[in-house]
Amino acid sequence: MLGLFFLLPVSFTIIAVFAWGIFEKAGEPGWKTLVPFYNLYVWLQIIEKPLWWYIFLLVPFLNVFMVMLMIVEFAKGFEKNALWEQGVAVIFPFVYLPYLGFSDKEKFVSVDDRKKFKKGVVREWTDAIIFAVIAATIIRTFLIEAYTIPTSSMEKTLLRGDFLFVSKIAYGPRIPNTPLSFPFVHHTMPLSTSTKSFVEWIHFPYYRFPGFEKIENNDVVVFNYPEGDTVSTVFQSNISYYRLIKEVGRNNAWKNKRRYGDIVYRPVDKRENYIKRCIAIAGDTLQIKNQVIYLNGKINPLAPDGQFKYFVDAPKGINKKFRDKIDISDEDYNYWRRDPMHKLPLTSEAAALLKERPSVRKVEKVMEKPGVWNPDLFPYDSLYKWNIDNYGPIYIPKKGRTIKLDMTNISIYKRLIKVYEGNDLKIKDDKIYINGDEADSYTFKMNYYWMMGDNRHNSADSRYWGFVPEDHVVGKASFVWLSLDPEKSLLGGKVRWNKLFRFIH
Repeated sequence: MLGLFFLLPVSFTIIAVFAWGIFEKAGEPGWKTLVPFYNLYVWLQIIEKPLWWYIFLLVPFLNVFMVMLMIVEFAKGFEKNALWEQGVAVIFPFVYLPYLGFSDKEKFVSVDDRKKFKKGVVREWTDAIIFAVIAATIIRTFLIEAYTIPTSSMEKTLLRGDFLFVSKIAYGPRIPNTPLSFPFVHHTMPLSTSTKSFVEWIHFPYYRFPGFEKIENNDVVVFNYPEGDTVSTVFQSNISYYRLIKEVGRNNAWKNKRRYGDIVYRPVDKRENYIKRCIAIAGDTLQIKNQVIYLNGKINPLAPDGQFKYFVDAPKGINKKFRDKIDISDEDYNYWRRDPMHKLPLTSEAAALLKERPSVRKVEKVMEKPGVWNPDLFPYDSLYKWNIDNYGPIYIPKKGRTIKLDMTNISIYKRLIKVYEGNDLKIKDDKIYINGDEADSYTFKMNYYWMMGDNRHNSADSRYWGFVPEDHVVGKASFVWLSLDPEKSLLGGKVRWNKLFRFIH
């Protein structure tokens, strides 16, 4: 955070330097533009704004908005009242401010001597909308953003229909990779399935401002889906592109547009947003033994509201009132009623209460045996006989840490080295080549994380697609402000009143 405040006056000084001529036309010595912090004080005096504005200039990210307002006030000082003139001043201050300051045609006019400028209704509304869009964009990009839980992968910690706030500033906000995009839209334009909402001819590299904390084990984190770099516009991220080409072949996926739509690439910040619990952080070694997670050899307990699937034998069904009591969703129950082989996801507490019901014959947790290989799990390598209940051990890469590479572990780390860290990786004659050189080790450039859903048997998480790079981390899930049951009507208990206004743990 100290680094951020160090960069703050420097960045503003750069803008102020280009206002040297404006300072002089306003009766202030030009050298004052070179003094960090003091130049902002003089700037406020020139535009005749209250000095309490200065407080907001010291608030990270809000200060960006304040500087925009101050640039507009500079433009007004030269009686540039047209919307396009003020827009040019804000977008191109390094060109427009020197023009105003050094052009003989442009004269600075004090507030009292300016011609009266009356805005029409259209201009008033336009200014208000622009103000609101810019302010909201800065807030949701750098401070906090609202999200909705679309799936059951985090139940019962987070429910489908939960509306939550995600803190961008907790771990430090990222500079957007694609800063030019349609406001309040993620990756696709409204009323379209394939039109991009962003342009890529301006593309910034990954940079994260300092945050107030670091990611810790068991934090609930929002991140961009790592395998969402390439997607089918029909299936989006509901079916991974990489899984799709395994099933139907690359040529079929690319050529059969009627079935799969277009195959498109998305930059990191435009990939689908996922929410999971960060089980392991960089430097950890994770292993799952019979559903119990071990981190660095020590047990990592399941979240209190975490779930596994259970085989339930109850021929007469389960009473609605009791289902609501132990929080079995109608969706899960209806699946189970239609197909008794469908297992019910339950918390351990709900399973214990269900087992006591006289009408229930059997409640048994589902568990895959050690050594039974699930080929759908990362790293998709038969050398690793892993399944969702027995997985690992696997090392979570840490920035600056060097690991040995060979043909037994390259399947685990090849995507990190090649895709996430941008190296050329080839394998020839059982030898590994990185950027053209034979390699038997690799030093990681980023930290990585291991994410899993609390609904352990109903979560597409790191067990299926691997590590989450640090540049994919969006923010920390902090607070649920609204919870709506998607299976109920407004008058039939849609609002979950007991789930409102709760912090996420």
